[in-house]
Amino acid sequence: MARPDKAAAVAELTERFQSSSAAVLTEYRGLTVAQLTKLRQAISEHATYAVVKNTLTDIAAREAGVTAFDGQLTGPSAIAFVTGDPVETARSMRDFARENPALVIRGGLLEGKSLSADEVRQLADLEPREVLLAKLAGAMKASMGGAAALFAAPLAQTARVVDALRQKLEEQGSAQGEAEPAQEQAEQQDTQG
Repeated sequence: MARPDKAAAVAELTERFQSSSAAVLTEYRGLTVAQLTKLRQAISEHATYAVVKNTLTDIAAREAGVTAFDGQLTGPSAIAFVTGDPVETARSMRDFARENPALVIRGGLLEGKSLSADEVRQLADLEPREVLLAKLAGAMKASMGGAAALFAAPLAQTARVVDALRQKLEEQGSAQGEAEPAQEQAEQQDTQG
């Protein structure tokens, strides 16, 4: 391959590293072209899967500031560059690897952080983004409802206390109103007698 071709390949890989939110490094030794095509289709909604040359990928990774794959670029390597949901991509790759043990997940990169092969599998075990967001929204709604009840409780208690005091004053006023005429009559009888 001529130098300009290699430089173009490095530039393309560097751009892919920089524009991807995650990447998963795999070894594909023993997979057929049909199996690789099936894998590409399985992850196509969230990622692209590219067979890469190790030397050029190592150069591109260094240029992009990626150290996650240092020492792992040996043998036949391919990388899934994730532009969509990394959890869905990891899940699809894990499921594919279960059916096709020749696919070996070596490691990954998620938002600049290196992931081991086990961490990529743990990422695959997470619930889908929509489910996590729904749970978060539900928790926030419950918290907001609790906070609203907490803030409303003192106001409601104050209103009940004020209402009880008002009723007590009305009752005392009624009792005094009845007591005053009786007291006046008693005073009048005392002055008459």
